Amino acid sequence: MTTRFKKIGLWGHLGETGVAEPALEIFTQLRVLGLDVLIPDQENIPTGFRNATCVPADQLGAEVDLIIAVGGDGTMLHAARRSATYSVPLLGVNRGRLGFLTDISPELMAETIGAVISGDYIAETRLMLQAKITSTNKTLGPMLALNDVALKTVHTGHMQDFRTYVDGEYVNTHGGDGLIIATPTGSTAYALSCGGPIIQPDVDALVIVPIAPHTLSDRPLVVRSSSQIVVRIEPRLDHQSATVACDGEDLGEMSKEETLTISMSEKTVQLLHPQGHSYYELLRSKLSWGQNNRAQRPDSNPDD
Repeated sequence: MTTRFKKIGLWGHLGETGVAEPALEIFTQLRVLGLDVLIPDQENIPTGFRNATCVPADQLGAEVDLIIAVGGDGTMLHAARRSATYSVPLLGVNRGRLGFLTDISPELMAETIGAVISGDYIAETRLMLQAKITSTNKTLGPMLALNDVALKTVHTGHMQDFRTYVDGEYVNTHGGDGLIIATPTGSTAYALSCGGPIIQPDVDALVIVPIAPHTLSDRPLVVRSSSQIVVRIEPRLDHQSATVACDGEDLGEMSKEETLTISMSEKTVQLLHPQGHSYYELLRSKLSWGQNNRAQRPDSNPDD
């Protein structure tokens, strides 16, 4: 078999039962094809991976031609940062619950991976954000995010005010639990649960979504992907700090003296999909669009 990729990185929590089994199947398949397989150095690696080369997690992308992530979307997001850093394509096998990013089912993974390795796939480029917290004497970041950057109050149940600027122009002061700045990829994640719109992945846009806003007029705002978004904390007598996370990973805590700056990164992620992949089919599957939900209700009358 002619292979498009020679050195493959397997990413995931390989010691977990739900991940170890499919990951071992993939490992065996790749070894049969004569490919080198590398895995991140971690605890509780099953003995079946004893012939794999272990490398530090942050260096995996530097050593391989392709990363295959096995797990849920969280696993995919962690892999995406390593993939983008070294411009390595990324393929996802779903062992999580929803799986907007890991779109290959375990039942089809052997066939799909075989096709991808031979060069039969659809490649899609997704933009990434970078976020940093700055003040006169320190800088945290920049940190990459494929889905979103989330800014939230430190103290649960207490509202905070956040001033937002887009390309230097004041936009609004948002009172509530925080803000989410999401890419089109992240529009179906945390932002969606807070009332944000679904944005097609290739649309040139970002969305600013308030978390539990204090006023009903504070609505999600769509801006150009090239926009620079700056957020500052409005001083209050009770609480004057917030936490910032990129794809769920902590960037740090910021105070009223500091500034959060979010912009589009020069780095992108190249996601690989099987032939026939459809974004709208994915939405229908994950969000149950077009299904007869009345038929699933225990109190529904099938004769209605």
